Amino acid sequence: MFLKNSGMQRRSVIVAKLAVFTSLVAVATMVLSIYVPATRGYFNLGETMIYFTALTMGPGIAAFAGGVGSMIADLALGYYYYAPATLLIKAAEGALVGYLVKKAPKKGGWQLAVASYALVAGYFVLILLIGVMLFVGEVEVSIFPIGEGAQSFIFTIAPYSWIGLAAAAVATPVYFVVKEKGYEGWLILSLLLGGLLMVSGYFVYEQFFLNVAALAEIPVNLGQSIIGTAVAIPLYKAFKKLYRG
Repeated sequence: MFLKNSGMQRRSVIVAKLAVFTSLVAVATMVLSIYVPATRGYFNLGETMIYFTALTMGPGIAAFAGGVGSMIADLALGYYYYAPATLLIKAAEGALVGYLVKKAPKKGGWQLAVASYALVAGYFVLILLIGVMLFVGEVEVSIFPIGEGAQSFIFTIAPYSWIGLAAAAVATPVYFVVKEKGYEGWLILSLLLGGLLMVSGYFVYEQFFLNVAALAEIPVNLGQSIIGTAVAIPLYKAFKKLYRG
């Protein structure tokens, strides 16, 4: 009887975690969106919670919360044509990040530092080049885009501003790579590799299934990954301190 109750309690805890983290991913994805006309997609903050879930809960819960939570957001915001791909891509992203985090080495060598720097530099170059080529002019930003409280703003992006945008995007990952070597460097590498999987997945889907300008979505998705990394790692470190305290 005790074993049966213990098993039910464990399942209840897992279900509760799935519900909580799926909700967090959905809300983070919906709270702010920037429409991308070229691909009929949108920039969002969903990676912040997908990565946080992977860091704290592991690959299984991160896969479910990332896939289902992000798909719910797509459906709620009207991007239903992305929902099937989102379910698979974001689930794979969460699973990969969670798996890599579990394999983190206790100490990092120079190879890890070089790989982290190279990946961050690659992100910077891709965001800068594709941003300058494709994302200049007017951009529409929507805050809380569901319901009557939705607000939209239109502003203009100049070509030279992408230097600052790309630098700002990679500033936090660079800081962590320089300051926090070893374990934190592995975390950054894990999250950014998960981001590359997400970027690649959407590129294939947009190019071969939606027949849109898939290249235009690359800097948007790279930005999501970088912002997700910049938010998730400090949040995870604060969570660990609070949990241990």
